[in-house]
Amino acid sequence: MPLDIAANLQITGPVDGRAEEILTPEALAFVADLHRTFDGRRRELLSARKVRQAAFDAGALPDFLPETAAIRAGDWTVAPIPADLQDRRVEITGPVDRKMIINALNSGARVFMADFEDATAPTWANLIEGQVNLKDRWAGQLAHVDAKSGKAYALGPNPAVLIIRPRGWHLPERHLQVDGETVSGSLFDFGLYLFHNARAAVAQGSGPYFYLPKLESHLEARLWNDVFVRAQAALGLPVGTIKATVLIETIPAAFEMDEIIHELRDHMAGLNCGRWDYIFSVIKRLGRSPAFLTPNRSAMVMGQAFLGAYSLKLIQTCHRRGAFAMGGMAAQIPVKGDPAANDAAFARVKADKEREAAAGHDGTWVAHPDLVPVAMEVFDRLMPQANQLDRKLEDLDISQAQMLELHAGGRTEDGVRENIRVGIRYTQAWIEGRGAVPLYNLMEDAATAEICRTQLWQWVRLEASLDDGRDLGPELFVSLLTEEMQALRRDFPSPRLEEAAQLFVQMVLSDTLEEFLTLPAYQLID
Repeated sequence: MPLDIAANLQITGPVDGRAEEILTPEALAFVADLHRTFDGRRRELLSARKVRQAAFDAGALPDFLPETAAIRAGDWTVAPIPADLQDRRVEITGPVDRKMIINALNSGARVFMADFEDATAPTWANLIEGQVNLKDRWAGQLAHVDAKSGKAYALGPNPAVLIIRPRGWHLPERHLQVDGETVSGSLFDFGLYLFHNARAAVAQGSGPYFYLPKLESHLEARLWNDVFVRAQAALGLPVGTIKATVLIETIPAAFEMDEIIHELRDHMAGLNCGRWDYIFSVIKRLGRSPAFLTPNRSAMVMGQAFLGAYSLKLIQTCHRRGAFAMGGMAAQIPVKGDPAANDAAFARVKADKEREAAAGHDGTWVAHPDLVPVAMEVFDRLMPQANQLDRKLEDLDISQAQMLELHAGGRTEDGVRENIRVGIRYTQAWIEGRGAVPLYNLMEDAATAEICRTQLWQWVRLEASLDDGRDLGPELFVSLLTEEMQALRRDFPSPRLEEAAQLFVQMVLSDTLEEFLTLPAYQLID
């Protein structure tokens, strides 16, 4: 397959220093070919999301697709999964800065997911540095000296297996244009990493492994599969060299898990319960209806209602097909200076991981290295074997009604205030260039801000009743916002705070619910 780069390719970000190692003519030709081949379909599928949303707005509900019943009923399984992905009991996630990558790879977790998506603000510098760092990992050159402390960091003898999460189909990479069109952030992140590292990863006994975020249909999975096939052919890699784990973090995708696995069956490694984005998706897709008026974010916990149903359905579906069923994120971080609060946080993590392991998950996620031993102890104790593929849950019958059952719980003023604080503070950090942000003893990423933003939009639009009897209309929301902003301005004074607040409030009070906070916020970053 020829990879002929045309003259009409434009990079608007700086190409200096080590960026020249990443943005080579050959690598850019590879990305340009993927763009030219697949971007039209990508745009069509994004338009299809809007059509589906219109149906939901008219009263339709997500359900299992009648036209794919034969796929769900079939006895097929996925292609063999590589040896280094057979035991994934604890995975750590985080952004792609150099020190974070080294610490995560050395954390004792089985897998590190290097995240170009929700945990990385997509500044040009962040993206290029991340690609350099990952290239250095496979080149045996990943080391770092902290400029402030002088502490040296180096890769240990038994690093975690590396998986990359590119950005979702909806996000652009405005610093690269091909034929006058902006390239997909997904194809940019995926293409550059694969081009530079696939052969080196295979030569070292691993492979090019990816996490795929925010898919909403099996047709979007089919697009990824076709990208994989073309990319492998271009690089001379056998079909199936690429392995992907798909995050089931949208409500439409939860009803198409069999179909998503089937589309990617030659490249499939598993599915993951992306719990935070899943809550965001339920609100975004169904939250215009009073029937789906959500309680406080803290009341929507795993193991109950729609989150519990989809977690079990995911395990059942994956294990029937020979794929791994990964649990969700523990976002807690150590609470410094408060041993009692720290012990309580770690106890919550332990209980959550015990639920996952007992249910049949093959592994779980943590956001901080200090949580790796906590999660590892649980899975070592409850899952002494490499995985739980033998746990088929064959007697389980999860219905549409169970998948859509709303969590019980109240709506409080404290819940409103927390959404305001977390949403604005995270948005500020994101446009300042940080995608993983410790806030109020949790490691937050873009999914959290999306929950805060969409939930406030829903509550204000539906004038939701709070537990104290007041209705949260625009006037009460603005009053609480004004009070919270006084404290935020005192503690985090910054012009970017004002920009973040303006954007956040505008989206909460808008007549329409925007698809993603990160799309307009992307216009505010470098």
